Amino acid sequence: MAAAGAALMVAGCASATPAATSASSAPAFEPAKQDPAATVTVWTDATRLPAVQKYQKSHPAAKLNIVTYDGSADGSTYLQTKVQLFDRTGNGWPDVVFASPTDVTWAARPTGPSAKAFAAPVDQLVGKSVLDGFAPGSLSPCQAAGHTYCLRNDIAQVVLWYDKSLMDKWGYQVPTTWEQYQALGLKVARDHPGYVIGAVGDTNSQESYFWSSKCPAQQLVGDNQLRVDLTAPECTRMAKLLDPLLAAKAVSRQGFFTQGFDGGKVLMAVGPSWYGQYLFNAAFKVPAGRIAAAPPLTWDADPTPATGNVGGGIWMISSHSTALKAAEDLTTWLTTSDDNLAGAPTYPAFVPGAKAWLANPVNRNYFAADVSPAFLAAAGEVWTGWSNTKFSDATPWSTTVLPALTAGKSLSDTLPAWQTAITHQAESVGYAVSNK
Repeated sequence: MAAAGAALMVAGCASATPAATSASSAPAFEPAKQDPAATVTVWTDATRLPAVQKYQKSHPAAKLNIVTYDGSADGSTYLQTKVQLFDRTGNGWPDVVFASPTDVTWAARPTGPSAKAFAAPVDQLVGKSVLDGFAPGSLSPCQAAGHTYCLRNDIAQVVLWYDKSLMDKWGYQVPTTWEQYQALGLKVARDHPGYVIGAVGDTNSQESYFWSSKCPAQQLVGDNQLRVDLTAPECTRMAKLLDPLLAAKAVSRQGFFTQGFDGGKVLMAVGPSWYGQYLFNAAFKVPAGRIAAAPPLTWDADPTPATGNVGGGIWMISSHSTALKAAEDLTTWLTTSDDNLAGAPTYPAFVPGAKAWLANPVNRNYFAADVSPAFLAAAGEVWTGWSNTKFSDATPWSTTVLPALTAGKSLSDTLPAWQTAITHQAESVGYAVSNK
């Protein structure tokens, strides 16, 4: 694509010399002494390993040392622990790492006695046109202290999935509002018992529902200051909407990924862009030509689209790297190149790359209708008020809400305990918490 090609041209020519910053920004980044002959050490998870290997194959002159690690999956602190060790010994830092957005919360701040953050500010290394090519809001988890410290690999914007064959058979219209979603769910419970329009029992279900409702469950309002207010109407409206559906068994208290869940009974699902291939196709084995996606739902009284995000990784460049130009070239290629992103396993955060991904038959032939309009719309509508924090939002939800739901309690009754759990988790890692 021409747009992608232009962006890549800028990325390929961008200097490793820090760009000028505004007077209100943080102090200019001071790179380590550069070595044109240095080897770039890359830490990647197994899923992204083929992409790094593809870069090596297409750039034979690049000198890479490729290391596979857990990629900070499932709350792992391996990367942080190793960086702390490297800070003490004064060497060993990888030049480029794939990681979780949560890692930015420590990597963008001084991590050792040198008072130097591990992550380099990429907005001082790559061109503005590259940064502007990412989906709106997708770089929010990368931002701290007035700078951007990572490039987003992929996003997992929440859409409305539905079984088109069943919807057509039963004469149902795809809902466009949450109120229509609730009404249809109650009708399904009455006319087709056993079928569901959603599930809240997974460790990330809160990101599909409450994040999409703009609930301030974890909203940064200042440096190390977090707002946790589940009494806000944006939270209570979602609980009140789901409670009748849970009572009618139109929304399952189990998770979609619970062993033995009957995927053939899913009429609709509110969930991330990767549900299509990894839930319906791979896990549920729903035949091709049945599943489709619709844009995020809105509220009658709040028609501005907003949605959640369930996943997505990042790439960081080390501030200690002695090969910044080579590290920058690798990172921008991994996150912006059509050659890489068209065949990526999940939806790219870079908009031109996302369009190349959507054009790939592998990413579209399974579906009953073109998912591109829904995916592209939702990618720019992820609400940025659900902040990237030092702790995983899955922990309070899993330890407090899911057991209560299993015991038959309503979501509305569980909100106070969930708020307390989030507050305790936030305070345990140093946040000052306000509830309003």
